[in-house]
Amino acid sequence: QVQLAESGGGSAQAGGSLRLSCTASGNPWKRYCMAWFRQAPGKEREGVAYRENDGTTTYADSVKGRFTISGDVAKATLYLQMNSLTPEDTAIYYCAHVPKIPSATCDAVLYANWGRGTQVTVSS
Repeated sequence: QVQLAESGGGSAQAGGSLRLSCTASGNPWKRYCMAWFRQAPGKEREGVAYRENDGTTTYADSVKGRFTISGDVAKATLYLQMNSLTPEDTAIYYCAHVPKIPSATCDAVLYANWGRGTQVTVSS
């Protein structure tokens, strides 16, 4: 079973940057989808960025051009580089994984494995 653990959350000023990390164990690195989701207080969880094992990435419109998802298989780690942060980015951020379904894109599947989340707070 895949286990995920996020780190790197914290506080930042608007316009600042943070980098989140997600360490994965349990051999998730064959055909896969991995993603970052977030949930703000009083709001539904939303997908932020997605990455397929072939390197294909997809972003929510709200973060496109500001956030970058990347992976380092050797370090078994997924990253989310967040730049130009705004208070609207304040949320708990979750890392997620699911084996890749050949007929589906990574932004259209249900994720099976989740981390516990890391808090990101952006002040104006």
